[in-house]
Amino acid sequence: MKPGILVVVGPTASGKKKLAMKAAERYGGEIVSADSRKVYRFLDIGTAKPSQEDRARIPHHLIDIVDPDEPFSAGEWVRLASETVEDIHARGVLPIISCGTGFYLEAFQNGLTESIDADRGVRNK
Repeated sequence: MKPGILVVVGPTASGKKKLAMKAAERYGGEIVSADSRKVYRFLDIGTAKPSQEDRARIPHHLIDIVDPDEPFSAGEWVRLASETVEDIHARGVLPIISCGTGFYLEAFQNGLTESIDADRGVRNK
């Protein structure tokens, strides 16, 4: 049997977090966040990150993984998400991807066009 992935998608404040938690409890899954802001440490206000209690109950991935001043891209998220999903599958667990927009999900499914690195000189201006 091919390992599956459950995806919970919806607009802001539509109950994605609650549904993902219920699915994880019911099916023994782990949640993989596909949110471009939840990856950043210290950005707790306005990001609706799961509580520490929720994170203790159900494993969550790709939350609080980089500092706000560190560069981070959708391509980096795809790489980390692929590794995370592979690890979850290897343990016989269901990955549950929770996302609000389709961009990260589309990138995860179909990849991204290769890009060049940002020009630090231009960015610093």
